[in-house]
Amino acid sequence: MSIPFSPPHSPRQNHLLAALPEAAFEPLLAHLELVPLLLGDILYSPGGRVQHAYFPTTAIVSLHYVMASGATTEAAGVGNEGVVGVSLFLGGDTTPSSAVVQTAGHAYRLERRLLMQEFKRAGMMQRLLLRYTQALITQMTQSTACNRHHVVEQQLCRWLLMALDRVPSLELIVTQEQVASMLGVRREAVTEAAGKLQNAGLISYRRGHITVLDRAGLETNACECYAVVKKELNRLLCDELYRSTGIR
Repeated sequence: MSIPFSPPHSPRQNHLLAALPEAAFEPLLAHLELVPLLLGDILYSPGGRVQHAYFPTTAIVSLHYVMASGATTEAAGVGNEGVVGVSLFLGGDTTPSSAVVQTAGHAYRLERRLLMQEFKRAGMMQRLLLRYTQALITQMTQSTACNRHHVVEQQLCRWLLMALDRVPSLELIVTQEQVASMLGVRREAVTEAAGKLQNAGLISYRRGHITVLDRAGLETNACECYAVVKKELNRLLCDELYRSTGIR
């Protein structure tokens, strides 16, 4: 029986860390700690003091707000394109949102003191973190508009596409209940939307697993929000990478 090939872990699997030139990356390397992130792990809670920044490589972390009623809605997701813990370098010790692992995997974490030390050098790390934060704000505002103005089927397409961009597989391990919680809608609405996508041959769904069969079809059925967020992320991070390294 053949064993699936799994590439070795590397901080460079995170796009922010990959964009750092060697002179900025080397001082961090010894302090980046590889940690497994399990489904449902809470990296920080509302009002709690953030102790580490997390740079996901294969995990996806959901940033969401919890209402007094217990209802939740995802404000943004963070995968291998970014960092969890922007409040550390924006000057706030706490945040009103939660950070919960949505897709299990790995991340590299960096202690808050070391992150701030590097940020205050006002070098490449600072520029990348600030530009990523702008992209994160775009994702949050676009998600708010999407949840208000677009139908659940479009929202689900957007969410699936953003998840696919962050994992090496076309299969996502997620329940309809989890998706409903992140979109801030009723489970029945997600069931109906997923059924339409499955009938159209775009996805295959079985309990706790969604497999994307036709990514191009998902992009056609998604609202403009996915393209807006992806374009802004590419503009802010890819352009900075090109300026610093000459690599496209």
